[in-house]
Amino acid sequence: MTDTDRRESTRAGSDVSDPAERDVSDPTERDEDEWRERLTDEEYRVLRENGTEARFSGDYVDHDEDGVYRCAGCGAVLFDSETKYHSGCGWPAFYAAADDAVTTRIDESHGMRRTEVRCGSCDSHLGHVFEDGPDPTGKRFCINSVAMDFEDDPTDFEDDSHDV
Repeated sequence: MTDTDRRESTRAGSDVSDPAERDVSDPTERDEDEWRERLTDEEYRVLRENGTEARFSGDYVDHDEDGVYRCAGCGAVLFDSETKYHSGCGWPAFYAAADDAVTTRIDESHGMRRTEVRCGSCDSHLGHVFEDGPDPTGKRFCINSVAMDFEDDPTDFEDDSHDV
């Protein structure tokens, strides 16, 4: 069982294990008690309290499968695996987000000035973006693994239904 599977199986108050089936109806209407019920303790710390997981500790740092990364808070698509690259920063890195998937704001916590990345659907903290990434954007979105769920690209699976 992977860490992601454990997160899904321990997510309190949720009977939906498929990240694509998570409720995205209106996550902005949830109060903090609802968020605590839906998320694991670590997800809540990162997504709702602007926390950061330890470098190189997340499930998706070296993850190279084809698919999409969704917000662990609301299920909205955030990044496509085609934009993921190995930056060496210790967190999953992407050079572009899905259209209208994220918002940014200045973060001056911990004595630093950075650009924070938040989910455009539920306003959860995802990570930070820096201007030292590869072409074509020059951006490096450093995103906490615990803030995302991965969904395999369904076109990667062969259809064996016609084999007899």
